[in-house]
Amino acid sequence: MKLRALMAFTALSLLSIPLRAQVVDRTKPPELGPPPRVSLPPILTRQLPNGLRLMIVEQHELPLADFVLLVGSGGTADPAGKTGVANLTASMLREGTTTRKSLDIADQTSFLGVSLNPQASWESSTLSLHTPTAQLDSALALFADVALHPSFPTNEFDRIKKNRLTELLQLRDQGPAIANQAFPAILYGSGHPYGAPLIGTESSVTGLTTADLQAYYQTNFKPNNSTLIIVGDVNPAQIEQKINSLFGGWQRGDVAPLTYNEPPKAGTTTIYLIDKPGAAQSSFRIGSVGVPRSTKDYFALTVMNTILGGSFSSRLNQNLREARGYTYGAGSRFDMRRAAGPFTASAEIVSAKSDSALIEFIKELNGIRQAVPADELSRAKRYLQLQLPGNFETTQQIASALVPVALYGLPLDYYNTYVQSVEGVTQADVGRVAQQYINPGSLAILIVGDRKTIEQGLKATNIGPISVRTMTGQTVQ
Repeated sequence: MKLRALMAFTALSLLSIPLRAQVVDRTKPPELGPPPRVSLPPILTRQLPNGLRLMIVEQHELPLADFVLLVGSGGTADPAGKTGVANLTASMLREGTTTRKSLDIADQTSFLGVSLNPQASWESSTLSLHTPTAQLDSALALFADVALHPSFPTNEFDRIKKNRLTELLQLRDQGPAIANQAFPAILYGSGHPYGAPLIGTESSVTGLTTADLQAYYQTNFKPNNSTLIIVGDVNPAQIEQKINSLFGGWQRGDVAPLTYNEPPKAGTTTIYLIDKPGAAQSSFRIGSVGVPRSTKDYFALTVMNTILGGSFSSRLNQNLREARGYTYGAGSRFDMRRAAGPFTASAEIVSAKSDSALIEFIKELNGIRQAVPADELSRAKRYLQLQLPGNFETTQQIASALVPVALYGLPLDYYNTYVQSVEGVTQADVGRVAQQYINPGSLAILIVGDRKTIEQGLKATNIGPISVRTMTGQTVQ
């Protein structure tokens, strides 16, 4: 009874407090506040005698830890004729070691409550571990075994290989997948590693053997070619000691530096058309060879692309989706790698509007080369700055964010100065990089769609000659 009386008294007291009426002007969007200051915990670096570099971030809020073994070789290190071997090597890491079978690894990860995930990208291969610190020693022992002693068992490889070939066969029926494979082949040609699909082709995967995977592993998985990122509830001195006991015997070795052939010189703007009979939509990939991650224009390009196609409120999306309803989404990005990766503007367009959409794409690519209004520039910078803290909410996110820092040799305070670096981008900077890196007169325009339905309309745009290609980007004979 006393509790009910107290609650009733409190309610009456609250009702007696006069409320101030808030007047909200709904004709104006809310104003964005100043960007928050981002200050990550210090990144401690160590190096084991065998060359393995450690990057350690203490995060004691929860009893969790994340480990990412980053090997500085990926798809670009695939030997000639063996496209996809890096990707398959990563996929096979947790399929068996010299002391554990695939099912043993699966059972132990489930029993410990940990996740163990291998992956390969163009420039790196990674093995990631997420674990409660209560299981740290057992989890690290499993992690080290998978990383250092893969056995590439034939029976598991046959299964993985069969699945990959099935996946490649399925992708041949998907317009976006065809476009994603053919576009880099057109931009870079067969003589550049970026021109081949990361997951391989049907012919290359068919010819791969476990010996190819073992050779790739032995050649590239070296401690002096690797960084171990550690984030979580750990003590730096203690974790270094644990890692040294597990990884200290890993033998260092020479890793040949990668060389990249120059991609073909860009010609005049050309429309490359791949026929997909009966397609209800056309897959657009428009762009050119872009820039490497080492470019001094990174922040200017990031801000410029946010305005063009890097956010929901970007010009491309607002035009093609919101204003015209041609697509569910349109965007653009600079994929920056060790060498110059592709710049790509893309969308899946309703087939009947393919020609109209192409005109709008070119309109926006020309428009970004003009002076950007100050308010649009400010919104783009705030978008980048205000979303930054959300990328560091978990130990997994922090570990993932440190991968490019380790891979591309970025400063250890890169994220602590990110807000200021974005803020320093000016209208002149955006105009300069747009003029330098986006040239509507020398674009590769790839469209995968129903040729008989869309070809005449595309010709009528007079944007460029049409070259009909195969599903792999090769010229139709």
